[in-house]
Amino acid sequence: ISSIVEANPRKFNLDAVELTKRKAFITSTRQAVKEMKDHMTSPMALALSDKKNRQALLADGGSRGPIWQPGGDKYTRLDQELQTANSQFIEEQQTQQQVIADQQDEQLELVSGTIGVLKNMSQRIGQELDEQAVMLDDFAHEMDNTQSKLDNVMKKLAKVSHMTSDRRQWCAIGVLLAILFVVIILLIVL
Repeated sequence: ISSIVEANPRKFNLDAVELTKRKAFITSTRQAVKEMKDHMTSPMALALSDKKNRQALLADGGSRGPIWQPGGDKYTRLDQELQTANSQFIEEQQTQQQVIADQQDEQLELVSGTIGVLKNMSQRIGQELDEQAVMLDDFAHEMDNTQSKLDNVMKKLAKVSHMTSDRRQWCAIGVLLAILFVVIILLIVL
């Protein structure tokens, strides 16, 4: 990859200084890896590693107790470590389950409170609707009364308008004019 970058540094937006820095970094990293590898494969490092491994397997495990006990099972320490690991895993799982249960309880309490608020609102809305239904019934009754009164007035107006176009109207006018003429003559004579 570095040969591709070196062949065409402009394609990768690199200048000569950056390219030199990267080459130096790769060289120093390779040297550090080689030194570590040499150190790890040296006889002194291998002997130290073997010694630590033997001590871990055969020697006293500190607070864990000896690995091997006379008359006991040589895998006792391994069993104890497995049991300890299992116990820790079970405790962690129980703790997580308890945290989840607590969170769910909190959420259920919030939902319960919300449901209570919705119940109160629905009761108030129901009462409001009942009151408005009563008001609408009263309004409908008033409208019926007003309609019947209006019908009566319309009937009377129809009678009056029918009377004006009838011959009786002319007769009534003639009689009234005759009475008026007689009253005027009486006023003049007396």
